[in-house]
Amino acid sequence: MPEAPLEREVVINKSRFIAWLRPVNSREQALAEVTLARQQYPDASHHCYAYLLGEPASAQAAMNDDGEPSGTAGKPIFNVIQHKAISDVLVIVTRYFGGVKLGAGGLVRAYAAAAEAVLADVQRVEHVPLQTVMLEMDFPQEQRLRHWADQHDACLGEVIYGQLVSLTLTLPEQHLHALETLCAAERIALQRP
Repeated sequence: MPEAPLEREVVINKSRFIAWLRPVNSREQALAEVTLARQQYPDASHHCYAYLLGEPASAQAAMNDDGEPSGTAGKPIFNVIQHKAISDVLVIVTRYFGGVKLGAGGLVRAYAAAAEAVLADVQRVEHVPLQTVMLEMDFPQEQRLRHWADQHDACLGEVIYGQLVSLTLTLPEQHLHALETLCAAERIALQRP
C-alpha cells in the first residue's frame, strides 16, 4: 500500500498529463478522490483512472477511460499498477489536450508513462492485519507471556492486576494460532473482544 499521496506531471507532444496517486481502501474512497481531481482540474480534457484494492488473489479493481478511446487510458494505468505489485492504490491521470492527436498507441504509451512516473516514486508500507485479544492468567504466567509477545511482534495494552492478571494484547493475525497454542498449554484464558 502507498505510504502517502503523490503527484507527478509529464508532457508528451504538448499534452499535459498530471498523475495522482492516492492510498485508498474502498471503492467509495477511490471515487471520492476522482471527484476531487475533477474539481481541482475542471477544465481538463480527461480524468482517467484505475484502482486496485485488497490482496492480489481477491482484489477489487476498476478502470475508466473517461472519454478516451476504449482501452487507451484506464487499462494502461491498471497494467502499470499490476506490474508494480501494489494494492490499495488509486492512480488518476488528468490530461490537458495539447493540440496534437496521439493516436491509440500514443495514448496507451502516454497514460502508461504518466502512471509509471508517479508509481516509480511511491514509498510503500506493508499492511499487517492485527488481532486484539484479552488474556487472563496467574501471576507466574505473565512473564512467560511477555517474553512470547516480544518474540512475536505483539503489543501489550492495558494490564490489570487483581486475583489474576488481565491484559489486552494486539498481535499480527499470523501469530494468533501460536498464541492459542501457548494459551492452551499454559492454561491461560483467551477471549476475543
